[in-house]
This record gives sequence, C-alpha cells and structure tokens, in this order.
Amino acid sequence: MAYKYVRIAGSRRETGIALGKLARPLMDAYLDQSPTWEALRPWRGHPFLQTLGDQARQSLPAVWEELEGLAEGMRLPLEDVLLWNCRGDLLHKTTDGCTSVALKAADGSRWIAHNEDGDPFLYGRCHLVDVALDDAPGYVSFYYPGSLPGHTFGANRAGLVQTINNLRTRQRQPGVPRMLVARAVLDCATLDDALALLDSLPHAGGFHHLLGSAHDERLLSVEAMPGLTSVLETGARYGHANHMVHADTTGQLQVVTDSSRARQHRIERIVDGWSPGAGSDDLLAALFDTEGELPILRTGADDPDEENTLATAVFEIREAEVTLRVYDRKTRADIALDVMSDPQ
Repeated sequence: MAYKYVRIAGSRRETGIALGKLARPLMDAYLDQSPTWEALRPWRGHPFLQTLGDQARQSLPAVWEELEGLAEGMRLPLEDVLLWNCRGDLLHKTTDGCTSVALKAADGSRWIAHNEDGDPFLYGRCHLVDVALDDAPGYVSFYYPGSLPGHTFGANRAGLVQTINNLRTRQRQPGVPRMLVARAVLDCATLDDALALLDSLPHAGGFHHLLGSAHDERLLSVEAMPGLTSVLETGARYGHANHMVHADTTGQLQVVTDSSRARQHRIERIVDGWSPGAGSDDLLAALFDTEGELPILRTGADDPDEENTLATAVFEIREAEVTLRVYDRKTRADIALDVMSDPQ
C-alpha cells in the first residue's frame, strides 16, 4: 500500500507527539523539496502569523495542544510547525488539491468518496492514523507528515465523516487557520455540531467540507472562507473539486486552476450520468477516471498544479455504521475499516 496504518492513543499532547514522531524522519527531505515551504519562508516571524496562532490558541485550545505536541514530536520550533499548518491561509496557491463525490443510494445508504491529491513526493510516505483520544470520540484520518490530521479525509467514532477540498481564496484575514478548523470538526458528534463550529469560528483561509453522519440522512457541502460560510444539502449526487461553486460564493475572489476547472466539469458530467442503482463501484470509477488532459485521477509528472493522487477513500454510511475503504491508485488494493468500532 502507498500508506501505512498506525494506531495512536492518549491525551491531546501525547497524540500530537506520536504524530510528530511519525513525521520526524521525513520532514527535512520533505520541506527541502517543497516549493510551498520555500514560498512560506518570508512569513517567519511575521506579526500576522502570530495573530493566527493567537486565534487558534484562544478558539481551539485542545487542537492547539495537539499542535504543540506535533512540534515536540518532530523536534521542530512551534513557530515553524504553525507556519506549515497555516500554508493555505498565507498563500493563494499550495500543493493541496482533491476531488470529492457524494451519493444517496436507492437503498438508503449514503456514500462519500474522495481523491486525496497532494505533493507527489508524499506518495508512499503518508499514514492512515487511527487515533483514540481521552476526551473526544477519536477518529481515523489520512495523515500528511507534519500536518494535523483532518484536512484530508477522515471519520470519527461518533459517525461523522469529513472530506476536505482546497479552496484557493484570495482573501486573507485574521482568524483560525483552516487546517486546525478541519481537525476540530473531527471532534464533533453530529452534523449540527459541525455546522455550528464552522459558523462560529472566524476563518483565516478557505476549505470545502463534505460532511455526512451515521445518524443523519443529510449530506452537506460546506464552503467555508473568511467572512462567509455557505451550506448546501447535496441531494442524491454531487461532485466538488478545488474552487467555490455555490451560488453564494462564486463571486468571491479565488484562484481557479485549469485542473480544478476540468475536474469540476468532468465530475459533474459523471454524476449526472449515474443510474438510480449507482453505488460504490460508480464512485470508485469516477475517482479513477482518466479522461482528458487534466483528469480526475492525477498521476502525471507534469501536473500543472504539481499534485498527484495519493490515495482514494470511499465511505459507506448507514444507520449507526461507517465503513471506510482506502485504495492505492497503482495496485487498486484497499484496506477496510469499521470506523465506529474502537480499535483493539
């Protein structure tokens, strides 16, 4: 598999330290080759970065404690780890992509599926972390080394499912860094809790959250950005790439890359063509689609956004049940997890 499955348990700081230790052997090589890290360097010591840190510490103290543990585990300065976890709040364009799809099936099941697109250097170097916390439901999430879990795809043991797509908003304002917001959503027990959190926090950057729950029939598309949070119930089928598409948000200043535009058009055509009996095979086929010069499944060394698909996730959501399957793009091998069960 192109990622390793790891179980972690403990307090906020202990889990952060464990995540940092997973990342420690890789971080020097990872950051040295990263154009995003190079672009972030001028923000070191900037008062605006300090403001983002203050907002995070005040609004999400438990998640901040995880970030402190992450820095300790990696043996890196906290300011640098904060900087790395604020990359999408400070830069208009980073190597974070993704495509998400949602389906309400005829049998009443709900499905959320997702291509995790990121820095090609990370293929084979990420983890699927299964985290048991002392004071929250615990969760399973795809983990980029050095970044708090939650900003990729994940689900918690309360049955909440979340996938994240990068939004390249041109707005920048003081608020809570978007990656810490995404991590905090995985501590929520219900969709309404998640919506209340997203609505109440000041956002420093922009993310698209696709949300579902084992205890709720809704599937929700949320575009959260500085000054605005737009919520849309998806209906029976839905697709989203890396730019704002809600009626309330399309007028916002943003970067729309050629790849994101092409993937949005293609995923909309695919889901519109699904039959009433569509299911997991259709979701997987959509995310493995290679049509066009800038396809949904991204494997090219010349990708214009410098991103490749690192893993593909399919969540099956039923009453009091969430099953996650994660697929490797090369072998198509998968790992299956019952997310709502405690790890043994």
